[in-house]
Amino acid sequence: MALTGWDHDEGEESPDAREEPSSASPTTRPGVKRRFLLGNRRRQVIAVAVIAAALGVLVWRGLGNATVYFKTADEAVAQRAQLGSHRFRIEGTVQPGVHQVGTDVSFVIGNNDVFVPVVHHGDPPQLFKPGIPVVLEGRFSGTTFASDRIMVKHTASYDAKHPERTRTVETSIPGQ
Repeated sequence: MALTGWDHDEGEESPDAREEPSSASPTTRPGVKRRFLLGNRRRQVIAVAVIAAALGVLVWRGLGNATVYFKTADEAVAQRAQLGSHRFRIEGTVQPGVHQVGTDVSFVIGNNDVFVPVVHHGDPPQLFKPGIPVVLEGRFSGTTFASDRIMVKHTASYDAKHPERTRTVETSIPGQ
């Protein structure tokens, strides 16, 4: 008898040879493919969950930025406690006495005989000056409104003086 490295006789049939042939390839075991598919499915579920969470965060932040409250100066002062340090937009007319130091501008806006001191961080728009209605975006810091955005409202006199700089938007609302 020759030594071949096998632990059975050459005439004997091995136990593996007696098994029925399976559909699995010779290099894989029967449970391995199923585990691979389950692992692959688990990765897909995790990937979808991560993508859904990321989209949810983007929508939440987008809606948060879109829901900035708009108040007139008198409404904002009356509701200062409820507004707290939340961002909102405040509307009023710039009063005389605008002071600019570098990119910081301090001024007062008023509406219905209620006045709000404002400190704006950043360069004001070119049309910014006393007597012009503005909408500011920011939050209260004590009794002062801390602004980081100024939007100048164009008056009818501006439209008459500079018709090439403004345009009329068509509307389908009756009476407008």
